[in-house]
Amino acid sequence: MSGGVDSSVAAALLKEKGHEVVGMTIRVKPADDASDDIQVARRVAEKLGIAHHTVDCREVFSRKVVDHFCSEYSWGRTPNPCVRCNEHVKFDALLKKARELGAEFIATGHYARIERVGGSGRYQLKKGSDSGKDQSYFLYFFQQDVMGRILLPLGEMKKEDVRDIARSLGFASADREESHDVCFVAKGNYRGFVGARMPQASEPGPILDRQGNVLGQHRGILSYTVGQRKGLRLSYDEPQYVLAIDTGRNAIIVGCKADVYGDELIASGLHWIEFDALEQPIEVKAKIRYRHREADALVTPLVRGEAHVKFVQPQMAITPGQAVVFYRGSVVVGGGTIERVGGI
Repeated sequence: MSGGVDSSVAAALLKEKGHEVVGMTIRVKPADDASDDIQVARRVAEKLGIAHHTVDCREVFSRKVVDHFCSEYSWGRTPNPCVRCNEHVKFDALLKKARELGAEFIATGHYARIERVGGSGRYQLKKGSDSGKDQSYFLYFFQQDVMGRILLPLGEMKKEDVRDIARSLGFASADREESHDVCFVAKGNYRGFVGARMPQASEPGPILDRQGNVLGQHRGILSYTVGQRKGLRLSYDEPQYVLAIDTGRNAIIVGCKADVYGDELIASGLHWIEFDALEQPIEVKAKIRYRHREADALVTPLVRGEAHVKFVQPQMAITPGQAVVFYRGSVVVGGGTIERVGGI
């Protein structure tokens, strides 16, 4: 329970169905930073008449999420900390705590669905019914041995219906705007946050065209991501976009908009939900960012557990470090991390 509207309503719905519910809030920030969130969650638990526990996840969060976030930016990649947090904190540390408490399930306020296939008995991860809020993209790492212990009460619901329930229960979070900032970075200043820990990523360097000509100077590679147009401060005949980040030369490579498009990538760190391992090429719809439209692609297994993803149509700004998630209809097949752009 974060104290937000989604997790609060999820707890309320489960209690209404007759479950014995216990609230758990993860502590991922220093105590003085996290106290407000924890107090809000505790008040929601009191309002619902359920017990509340705080789970100290600061060490694993710092190591698995924050350190990884900073390291990825220092290597010219664009990480997705929400995926890392879900995998290593919310659905790992919380499962362990749930076992200690003797709980049968853990539940969250994610907008996604878990269903069991009758014949095989295998679990499927499916998109949430609210297409505008579907969060299955952030959960592609789910494994079969834990999916049977996870409840997602909001999977069939619309966000506005969740807010209506929160209003009826008098939750203060009912009409609170959602934050899209990285939760551990104050005021969204990730450049200052990463720069303080990885000063080399703030060092200026050359902005190059595809032929290696110097067009200008950048402010440090952590200030840029593939597909970015603003902030380059270049005087050029046509708008320039970041095509790649070369950490070896501490250089930003730029080009015109057409050059930002690519039709293949290599993915690593793969997880599969629909089967245990990818053994032959499969056709899927692939999503290269949370808000990116799914696109037809062929996924082919490679050695070392990687996969080659070939799109039918070129995609804009395929970005190393981001998650690529594979779908068949509403079902999540699996996913991984974009390792590099291009083919084998």
